[in-house]
Amino acid sequence: MSKFVKEMIISEIESRIGETRDFVVVDSAKLDAITDNNFRLKLHEKGIAALTVKNSLARRAFANAGVEGMEESLQGPSTLVWGGEDIVALSKEMAKWAEEIEDLTIKGGSTEGTSLTSDDVEKLSKSPGRMELIGEIVSRALGPGAQLAGALLGPAGTLAGQIKTISEGEES
Repeated sequence: MSKFVKEMIISEIESRIGETRDFVVVDSAKLDAITDNNFRLKLHEKGIAALTVKNSLARRAFANAGVEGMEESLQGPSTLVWGGEDIVALSKEMAKWAEEIEDLTIKGGSTEGTSLTSDDVEKLSKSPGRMELIGEIVSRALGPGAQLAGALLGPAGTLAGQIKTISEGEES
């Protein structure tokens, strides 16, 4: 491959990854064409991109884009996977696919410049995602307010009911 072609491929990789800094690397080389196409279509439907790359070109593209932590994962056949809501959602999706497709292997990844092993990706897939954490924070923030409102409204409702009963009794 000529230097000109390599530079074109590197710039294409850079343009595809854009500002993304969270990646999972999988080995999909053993998949048959139909399984690989179905895998990629399902990922695309969820806003996740997959790109099979030559490792040396991917390393250069990542170096040019300022992405760190991918060196260990880029050994042997590699498919870069990125996108989705966050690295946790991406890890969950890849772990699910690795269970479904026997020949798909998670090799590792990178998030915010930190290298991830395949075990790290598995651990991330079992942790709560961004929306789950936001929901938990909101419920914890609203919990004391809801308790206070219940404490204030409970006796007030009882008092209002008693006043209403007394006023109805005086009218008859």
